[in-house]
Amino acid sequence: MPKVIHFEIPTDNPERAVEFYREIFAWQFQKWNGPQEYWLVTTGPEGQPGINGGLLRRPKGPGAGTVNTVDVASVDEAVAAIEKAGGKNAVPKMAIPGVGYLAYCADPDGNVFGIMQEDQGAK
Repeated sequence: MPKVIHFEIPTDNPERAVEFYREIFAWQFQKWNGPQEYWLVTTGPEGQPGINGGLLRRPKGPGAGTVNTVDVASVDEAVAAIEKAGGKNAVPKMAIPGVGYLAYCADPDGNVFGIMQEDQGAK
C-alpha cells in the first residue's frame, strides 16, 4: 500500500522558517545543492516513526500549500490512475537526480500532492 514518504513546506522567508522549526521541534536542515532553492528537513533519528521532508520558497499560483508525497511503483501508472479517477496531473513527471521521479497531482477537490517513484539512476 503506498504511503506518505515526504512533506514539503512552502515559505516566503526560508531563513525565518528554518529558525522557527529548528527552535520549536529541533528539526535539522541541510541546504540541497540542486537546481532550486531547497532545504532537506530531518525530523528525527533514523528508525524513529515519522517522515522527513523539505522546505522551499513558496511558488506562485494554486497549490502553494504544504504538500505530502506518496511513494508509488510507477509515476506514469499512478498519473494514469489519478486522471481516470477524476484527478489531474498538475506538474509533469520530472527526474530528481539520484533519487527518482516525481510528479505533482491534484485530487478532484484541487488538493495537491506529490507522487514519487524511487530510482537512484534518475537523471
